[in-house]
Amino acid sequence: MSTTEHASRGKPLAPRVSDRTHSPPLWAVRGEISRHTYVAFALAGLIVPLLAWWALSRSGFANPTFLPGPSAVVQRLASWWTDDGLAEDIGISVYRVVGGWALSAAIALPLGLLIGTFRPVQAMLEPLTDFIRYMPAVAFIPLVMLWIGIDEGSKIAIIFIGTFFQMVLMIAENVRAVPISQIEAAQTMGATREELVRLVIFPSSKPAIMDTLRITMGWAWTYLVVAELVAANSGLGYAILKAQRYLQTDRIFGGILLIGLIGLVIDQAFRLVHRLCFGKWMTKR
Repeated sequence: MSTTEHASRGKPLAPRVSDRTHSPPLWAVRGEISRHTYVAFALAGLIVPLLAWWALSRSGFANPTFLPGPSAVVQRLASWWTDDGLAEDIGISVYRVVGGWALSAAIALPLGLLIGTFRPVQAMLEPLTDFIRYMPAVAFIPLVMLWIGIDEGSKIAIIFIGTFFQMVLMIAENVRAVPISQIEAAQTMGATREELVRLVIFPSSKPAIMDTLRITMGWAWTYLVVAELVAANSGLGYAILKAQRYLQTDRIFGGILLIGLIGLVIDQAFRLVHRLCFGKWMTKR
C-alpha cells in the first residue's frame, strides 16, 4: 500500500529519518547541548549574581560596612596580596585542606572497598561509621588539641574528621553499585576473591569513586574555617575570622570568594581527570 493510500485512510505517516535525527530541544529532559551553549549558560550563572551584587551595593539600600561592593573587595584583595601575605595564606590553607583530604582518601578507599565487598565487614564497621559521621567535627576540637596539640597536625585532623566517615560510606556505596552480573561472570570463569576485587570490582567502581573524591574535596574546604579555629595565625579561614573581629567585611567577602574560586579550580581539575581517564568507558556504557 502506498503512502498516499495511508494518508487517505487517516493513518499517520511514519516519521522520516531526517525528521528523527534533528537536534533535541534546548530544554529536553536530560538532553544534550553544545559546548558553546553550556559555556554561555555557565557564564550567565556566574555573571548574573555578580551584577546583582554590584547593583545592590550601588543602590544605597545596603550599608557598605555590611555589604561592600565588588570594587571594594577587589581593592582589599590587592592590598592583602601586596601587604598582608595573601599568597602565604592561600598556600597554607591549600596544604591543610589537601593534607586532611588525602589522609582521608588513603584510609577510606581500602576501607570502603572492603565494606562494599564483604558483608561481615559491612556489618561490623558500617553502623559504627554511620554513628560517628553525625557527630559535628567542631565538637572534636578540644580533644584534638589535647591529643595532637595546636600545630599543623591539629588542623589537618579536623579536616580529616569532617570528611573521612562520609567518604568511607560513599565509597562503599560506589562499590556496591557494581553490577552483580559482572561478578558472577568472573566467578564462572574461575576468578578468586582477590581477583574479583582487583580485576572486577575496583576497576568497575573507579569512575564513581573519582566522583566521590571530587565531592568530598568540596566538603574538606567547608571545614577550613573550623580547622583554623585551632590556634592558627595564618590561612584564609584565620583571616576571615580575624576580619570579623574588626568588621572588615570586604576582607571577609574576599576570603570567601577566594575559597570558592580555589574550590572551583580544583573541581574542574577533577572533572578533567575524570573525562580523560573514564570518558571512553562512560560512553560505552
